[in-house]
Amino acid sequence: MKHLFSYLFLFFTLASFAQNEQLAMNYFEKGDFEKALIAYEELLKNQPGNNLYFQKVVESNQQLSKFDQAKELIQARMDKYKQGNMMVEMGYNYQLQKEEANAKKFYDKALEKIQENPSNVYAIAVNFEKKALLDYALRSYELATKLEPKNNFNYQMAVIYGQQGKTDMMIEKFLEEAQRNPQSAIMIQNQLSRFMTEDAETTFNDSLRKALLIRTQKDQDIFWNQFLSWFFVQQKEYGKAFIQEKAIYKREPETFSNIVNLAQLAIEEGDEESATDIINFVLENTQDIDLQIFAHSFLMENKIEKALEKDYPAINTELELLMKKFGVSPYSLSLQTLQAHFVTFNMKNPELGKSILKKALELPINKYQEADVKMELADILLFEEKFNQALIYYSQIEEDLKNDEVGHEASLKSAKTSYFKSDFVYATSQFKVLKSASTQLIANDALEYFLLINDNTVADSTQVALKKFARADYLLYQNKTQEALTQFQNILKDHKGEEIESVTLLRLGQTYEKRHDYNSALSQYQNIIDHHKDGIYIDEALYFSAEIYNNDLKTPEKAKPLYEAILFNHQDSIYFIEARKKFRQLRGDANL
Repeated sequence: MKHLFSYLFLFFTLASFAQNEQLAMNYFEKGDFEKALIAYEELLKNQPGNNLYFQKVVESNQQLSKFDQAKELIQARMDKYKQGNMMVEMGYNYQLQKEEANAKKFYDKALEKIQENPSNVYAIAVNFEKKALLDYALRSYELATKLEPKNNFNYQMAVIYGQQGKTDMMIEKFLEEAQRNPQSAIMIQNQLSRFMTEDAETTFNDSLRKALLIRTQKDQDIFWNQFLSWFFVQQKEYGKAFIQEKAIYKREPETFSNIVNLAQLAIEEGDEESATDIINFVLENTQDIDLQIFAHSFLMENKIEKALEKDYPAINTELELLMKKFGVSPYSLSLQTLQAHFVTFNMKNPELGKSILKKALELPINKYQEADVKMELADILLFEEKFNQALIYYSQIEEDLKNDEVGHEASLKSAKTSYFKSDFVYATSQFKVLKSASTQLIANDALEYFLLINDNTVADSTQVALKKFARADYLLYQNKTQEALTQFQNILKDHKGEEIESVTLLRLGQTYEKRHDYNSALSQYQNIIDHHKDGIYIDEALYFSAEIYNNDLKTPEKAKPLYEAILFNHQDSIYFIEARKKFRQLRGDANL
């Protein structure tokens, strides 16, 4: 029983102490330094050796301009503990009073303490940093290193150089430390990445790039190839990262997985050219069946996307050969769904597409694989205008994978199905929910359709033009581009000057792009730029035009002012970041 009371007493004492500490902290943070001082003095009385409480008592006095009281406290602690960091405290107390000579005297005394014993640097340098006395902190580390060469303060010094804006010196120290202590590389990369934001001065990125390139050339250690690869990935320059990864792979073949990961990154970021190069390399250097299927699926998907109708028979033959090679199994599921999609949307043979997918559903597959197959099956049913059957499959996926990205994708497709069949009320309610989806692409897509329906319903309550537009969109979905073009052109003729005009011009441009008729596409976008400057599609017209000039027509000088127009006039555009990146590239910012 006696022990129980002792424990209870201790418990309540500690709880009370913690409460008092929290109260003192709240007073200090609110700027109520009178109350904070009283509270911290009481705490310090109970724990005289507690450095935090001492510090807060000193700072509270200083905030109240009670510098003499602070001086007495610091002096007493200096006399008692003989700590070098108290010299910093005393100097700072004088500095707050603008007594620079006295402040310097004590700062120099602190440095003398390091001279006496280099291990004193830890407390002293840190205290200088806390007071934002960065030059003195650097001098402390430099002195300790000079006195004891085994000491290593590269990391600490690099951080200080960064705080001072001396980024070249920061880079140098960080890279020195990374080479000396490779285990610290990730921590150092995290620090460097803070200076590599989209808004950062390009000079920093260039300086880091140069420093890494120099080390890669001078030192044959693959460590620098890895570091440079990391840098290029941060810059989303996947082709350049691939060059480094290939060099690493030649010397260490066990790093092959890094190349595969790089391919996936390039795919996710839409760097098609780099992804294709990396994927082809993967194919040439792997015997792994999963990787081969992954590579072939990507390459075929890419080929289909760019293909013209005359290319379809050759692609169909290629897909059939791949299926013969890998067989029908859970491993080749991506090829099966791709083949089903191709024979339906390109070869106009939905029955064959459905047959492929129904066989796939008989395989021993997991719920995510099943969702992929059902999604493609629903897409084909939608292609056949079997709207209700398609909705059943989309709903099944939504139910099976709630709050999952795949489930949200099914919800989006369900909403589009309602839109295609002109059920705008239900479609709008779905798009409204999906505007807040965690996946940005889904959220952006949902917002686009929500605004389309909303704006054109307000402008025309009968929704005549909107119904025609939804039908044209559906023809596009079916890959009937010529019929879609005709429908969009009729809308322009029948509803000239109405709300629907600008989005119709946009769709026409996108459809011409799909057919590789770039001049016609540019003509539609230019119409938006000239006559719909205040509309919601102006940023898209500018960006899509710039992309055509830059990527397809290879006339970057025409692309540059279009990217620039987005930067100056459309900072809230979803294309702003990409436009800025590409404008800087064309301007030469990324070149060494």
